[in-house]
Amino acid sequence: MTATGFALRTDGAGKRYRKGWALRDCTLSLPAGGVIALVGPNGAGKTTLLRLVVGLLAPSTGTVEVLGHAAGTPHTLSRVGFLAQDHPLYKRFTVAEMLRFGRACNPRFDRELAERRLATLGIPLDRRAGTLSGGQQAQVALALALAKRPDLLVLDEPVASLDPLARREFLQVLMGAVAEGGVTVLFSSHVVHELERVCDHLVVLNDGRVTLTGDIDTLLAEHRLLVGPRTATDLDRAGTVVEAVHSDRHTTLLVRDGALPAAPGWQAQPVALEDLVLAYLRRSSGPGAAVTPEVAA
Repeated sequence: MTATGFALRTDGAGKRYRKGWALRDCTLSLPAGGVIALVGPNGAGKTTLLRLVVGLLAPSTGTVEVLGHAAGTPHTLSRVGFLAQDHPLYKRFTVAEMLRFGRACNPRFDRELAERRLATLGIPLDRRAGTLSGGQQAQVALALALAKRPDLLVLDEPVASLDPLARREFLQVLMGAVAEGGVTVLFSSHVVHELERVCDHLVVLNDGRVTLTGDIDTLLAEHRLLVGPRTATDLDRAGTVVEAVHSDRHTTLLVRDGALPAAPGWQAQPVALEDLVLAYLRRSSGPGAAVTPEVAA
């Protein structure tokens, strides 16, 4: 836990490239401890944000603070682990050589920890990295990142290229490490239904902006689906309407902090995380859409 209780804080952070903004007005306060899900479509700004966090990019506007210090400074570099989507390994190195390389580059590197994790997974140290399966390469890359003993582990789509079994094994190892070491994880992924099982906090990005952020349990408790007869009445009574879907006979509302409308025939239902995320993505990407105070970070 940091002195402020936050693993990551951004204030108006943005990154502009020659063709335009990849990230704009990003203001977040993400808690230390647990697993934070970063969700959004391709081009939403997820990788840009993660590269700002680990110090591979500098913000064009605003600030990025990691573990109580400016991102990319000596105070943070040794305490942050990063695993990119393609699980970069030196393909001609054996696993043992990769561990020796990790130890030479990181003063807090725990080689024995990495060897124990790999032995549990049945990955031999004498195999060249390039001969391993995709799932095994991902596990070696994760073992290297965890052996750094980071306080913050940043994962950029680490399971995107894995089959369902390899994905599950990767997530099991990750959650075991979180339980053992108390590391904070910032996890970017498209697989929303799997994030619900492993993540505590949610950040939704779309079009380079934060659309929704908060504790997952709290967000699910604050939102619900209201299903009732087709209506043209004032929907303000239902609370903040995130999305309204109309059929010939029925209206389905996704609302936040709302009460059940007084009209007869309405029913309230819980909302799944994936449905919640998709609704906010549709809302923010529609014509003339904007992030409102009720849902902005």
